Amino acid sequence: MRRVYASIREAELALTPWTVSDRERFVRMQFDAQQAHYLHHYPHSRCQVIELVDDAGARGVGRLWLDCRASALHVLDISLLSEARGLGIGSHCLEQLKREAHEKSLALTIFVELHNPARRLYERLGFEAEGEPQGLYQHMVCRPPVTITTEEVCPP
Repeated sequence: MRRVYASIREAELALTPWTVSDRERFVRMQFDAQQAHYLHHYPHSRCQVIELVDDAGARGVGRLWLDCRASALHVLDISLLSEARGLGIGSHCLEQLKREAHEKSLALTIFVELHNPARRLYERLGFEAEGEPQGLYQHMVCRPPVTITTEEVCPP
């Protein structure tokens, strides 16, 4: 899990003048802080390893941290190792979550950084911006389809 977290911070950390040791120490500290935050503020959330299964076997390539709420399944974090990005793995995971949420008549929600390229993926999957941005983040929601039923109102 720490390796996944480190991979999403690679580009940002490459801009610093820090040594490899400094970067590793920073990643360890930030990862531990994030874990503690999620566990404290979202005690009913679940964290899962995303595995890629191919001819080489199964290997962990990412993580999915999900908070199950009364009105929504909320994605706290979905992250993939850099070598696993662009293979459709994130789309597959989000489509499964969307199905799971919608089967329960729940929305699927996520906060995304305003300039995160993954935002285009969320939009393609049916997520829409909800409300005004909150600092650097936009709340996005994918609502379940509306079911329309009709009743006979006029007797035959």
